[in-house]
Amino acid sequence: MSLLDLTPDELLTTTRSVRKRLDLTRPVPLELVKECISVALQAPSGSNRQSWHWIVVTDAEQRAAIGRYYQRAVRTYLESEGSCGSLYPEDPERHSVQQRVGSSVAYLGDRMGDVPVLVIPCLDASAAPEYNEAGKWASVIPAAWSYMLAARARRLGTAWTTLHLMYEKEIAELLGLPEGIVQAALIPTAFSLGTDFRPAVRQPLEQVLHIDSW
Repeated sequence: MSLLDLTPDELLTTTRSVRKRLDLTRPVPLELVKECISVALQAPSGSNRQSWHWIVVTDAEQRAAIGRYYQRAVRTYLESEGSCGSLYPEDPERHSVQQRVGSSVAYLGDRMGDVPVLVIPCLDASAAPEYNEAGKWASVIPAAWSYMLAARARRLGTAWTTLHLMYEKEIAELLGLPEGIVQAALIPTAFSLGTDFRPAVRQPLEQVLHIDSW
């Protein structure tokens, strides 16, 4: 499959969390997922440990089971005070955006088990120093983002999700994860319905940039 004709900046700024535009009916070749993970393995790795592991779930029953846990977690989240729709009440524009995000989160929550491929990046927690929580996650998170960029270039849609971690133990048992292997995210992967994604609305640089001091 040919890659999308995107400049590096276009790839970085248009790789979005895709929820409502995931094609739930089109199979995703496993070889395509492996290509994306191969790219991800070139990401920076703290102390060159590369203590990550990648669980790729394609079995329909396993996907459905994970989807049920995710659906329960999403419903709990959306009922909480800190959910997407309740953020930024003082900023009408951002509040409206967050309400749309909440709608797409609910949509994916009801359909996670139907997504053709679920990718769960994991790390071996025993390989990271206990005193450095940032260093513990600093390898697997860039690698997962590289996976999402590689997927976008191959016309696949993805989304970074972590709500399934409300049921991390149950999902670990379902997938047979060894002791000490922890999950970093749940990344639904499917062909996207269209590839015309655009940069998102973000705060102006001047509001978040600090030079030399706060």
